[in-house]
Amino acid sequence: MWREIVSGAAVGAACLILAGPAAADSLGPHRLGRPATPDAIAAWNIDVRPDGAGLPPGHGSVAEGRAVFAARCASCHGETGQGGAADRLVGGQGTLATAKPVRTVGSFWPYATTLFDYVRRAMPFDAPQSLTDDEVYAVSAYLLHLNGIVPADAVLDARSLPAVAMPNRAGFVPDARPDVKGP
Repeated sequence: MWREIVSGAAVGAACLILAGPAAADSLGPHRLGRPATPDAIAAWNIDVRPDGAGLPPGHGSVAEGRAVFAARCASCHGETGQGGAADRLVGGQGTLATAKPVRTVGSFWPYATTLFDYVRRAMPFDAPQSLTDDEVYAVSAYLLHLNGIVPADAVLDARSLPAVAMPNRAGFVPDARPDVKGP
């Protein structure tokens, strides 16, 4: 094992020596990694804010979302988002002030754009960021419909999604700490 460690260290040192001092300086004090390119940064810069800034082009309907959810989400969240191996996504309205609150997309989340952001960034669990933007809009529409927030014929896009009024939008208060900026 020590032979592999020493050999690996020697290879790493040789790479830095061959790359020259300019390349080594751009790696920081630990000489690890590589400088981030604008394209690499852009690939990770996918956040969506409450006002919709950052939403990509595209659209998706409740009907399209039903099909995507069945294929990619139902195995963890149940056929209609009522829960399974993963959290429940539907229901819970009126429970937040009770002894057993049910925090779901429809009962707790303050912004519909947060749903889009989370699904786009982290779902499905076994293949995050594998859904197209149209599929994320569609799954968002379907989940919002299951929670009674948008009608069955809803089609969401970058203009309509931020306009969706979530039931618990007023349930959150701005953070008054001076070092924290709100939405």
